[in-house]
Amino acid sequence: MLLMADNLTVQLHEIGRNARAASRLLATVSAEKKNAALLAMAEELIAQKATLLAANALDLDAGKKNGLSESMLDRLRLDEKRLSTMAEGIRTAASLPDPVGRILKEWTKENGLRFQKISVPIGVIGIIYESRPNVTSDAAVLCLKAGNACILRGGSEAIHSNRAIAAALQTGLAKAGLPAAAIQLIPTTDREAVRILCEMNDSLDCIIPRGGKGLIETVTKYAMMPVIKHYDGICAVYVDKSADLAMAREIILNGKCQRPGVCNAVETLLLHREIVAEFFHHAGSALLDAGVELRCDAATRSLLPESLQTHSLIKEASEEDFRTEFLALILAVKVVDSIEDAILHIETLGSHHSDAIVTSDAAAAEQFLNGVDSATVYWNASTRFTDGGEFGFGCEIGISTDKLHARGPMALEELTSYKYLIRGKGQIRG
Repeated sequence: MLLMADNLTVQLHEIGRNARAASRLLATVSAEKKNAALLAMAEELIAQKATLLAANALDLDAGKKNGLSESMLDRLRLDEKRLSTMAEGIRTAASLPDPVGRILKEWTKENGLRFQKISVPIGVIGIIYESRPNVTSDAAVLCLKAGNACILRGGSEAIHSNRAIAAALQTGLAKAGLPAAAIQLIPTTDREAVRILCEMNDSLDCIIPRGGKGLIETVTKYAMMPVIKHYDGICAVYVDKSADLAMAREIILNGKCQRPGVCNAVETLLLHREIVAEFFHHAGSALLDAGVELRCDAATRSLLPESLQTHSLIKEASEEDFRTEFLALILAVKVVDSIEDAILHIETLGSHHSDAIVTSDAAAAEQFLNGVDSATVYWNASTRFTDGGEFGFGCEIGISTDKLHARGPMALEELTSYKYLIRGKGQIRG
């Protein structure tokens, strides 16, 4: 749907006003009523399954015609299992403790003033995202549970799926007696909508871009409200000289191959010089058998077993490969001489998303855990666990690589702010 610029501005500002009105109501709605609405929304997703899958089929057909990669089509695809997972995610959110109204801290001063710091909704949250239509549900659900209204703008490749999901969720809201304007999807694929949304600081309290680097940079450039960023997932695994190499093989295969098109997949492999040849005996063939292209630096290639020297999937790495989020079966491989070199590489070329060390040396692990300044840092575990559900938070709105307000999986608590309540008995300041 394309709209004239003036009409688009009018439409988006109307959406913003409606969202602001809905947010004021949501801020005072009981936890029970929000949970009832969430359960109704989950029921509607299942009830409208045929409509949702038909809409998704239109997006998949268009994606194939437009040459989307297999990994991107996988991100776009809905099926009965994924719809059931979405609905179960909503039910899980309904079962979680309400994040609003928590007493974060309380104290009394000598003058008798009683202070409370309590959690409150942020208000209206704008969310701009690409590809994955399940984000429409996840974002709307989390915002609602935290008492926020949301304005959603999905990517053009999922426009039919997003419209159908948003409509189902709004139907559930209405059945539960809450305003449909609490969840609104911008109905156009016009890119101008992003700029207009970014300038609506009278309606939006913050904006969250979830997608590629270009999208995030555009939002950051134009936004007139706080931006919570979800930058690239250039995730690294460092295999230390004391690593259990069988464990390292499984962690790297999982991190690279389970779902290569997601932000917590491994993109960079750092190997301590002393274990390169042995590592490739353990894991090299497994990665190659899985179809992973290994882009190796010169030091790695010089240490490869002779049997792998001429393998067609082993390529020469460029410097740019070590700062790239491939989102495909490609892995950049580099030799380092020490844990300090591994940490320096990650800090210099990584994206501060999710990084891991495989080692049996507890002191080395603690040095890595404390030295790597990323949102999530792992010892002997796959980076694929960077996910709200895997952390026990329920569904998430994204993985923040910022340091202020929210960092790592953004779930319910991260969608609240706080305020202070002060109760007195006539005190005045002297």
